[in-house]
Amino acid sequence: MSHTPSVLYVCVKNGGKSQMAAALMRQLAGDTVTVHSAGTRPGGAINEESRAALEEIGASVEGEYPKPLDRALLDSVDRVVVLGTEAVIEETGSAPVEVWETDEPSLRGIEGAERMRLIRDDIRRRVTSQLEDLRRPQ
Repeated sequence: MSHTPSVLYVCVKNGGKSQMAAALMRQLAGDTVTVHSAGTRPGGAINEESRAALEEIGASVEGEYPKPLDRALLDSVDRVVVLGTEAVIEETGSAPVEVWETDEPSLRGIEGAERMRLIRDDIRRRVTSQLEDLRRPQ
C-alpha cells in the first residue's frame, strides 16, 4: 500500500494565504494528497477577496474556516509550509518546514481583487511545484 503524502499550510489568521494554498492543492491533487491548513492566531472568517480569487479559477474553500495550529496535526504531516514571514511555528516532529515568502502586491500599490489574483497565482505556482515534488518517487 502506498502512502498518501500530507501537507499543512500555515499563516497567521488562516483566513487568506494558507486557505488559498490548501484550496489550490486540493484542486490540483484531488485525493492524492491529504491537505490541511491552520493559523498561529486564527481570525474569524475566510477573507472574501481570497475566496473570490479562488472561485475565479474553480478552486473552493467551501466548508473551510480558520483553525488553530494543532500540535498533533503538526507532528503528523509530511510537510509544513509557512506562508509569509509573520507566522512563526515552533519545532515540528519530523516534517520539514518550508517558508514561502509570497508576493505582496500591496507593497507595489496594488490592492483589491488584482492584489489577490497576483497572490493566488504566486501561491499556485508554488503549490504546483510542490505537488510535482510530492509525486516524485522517494
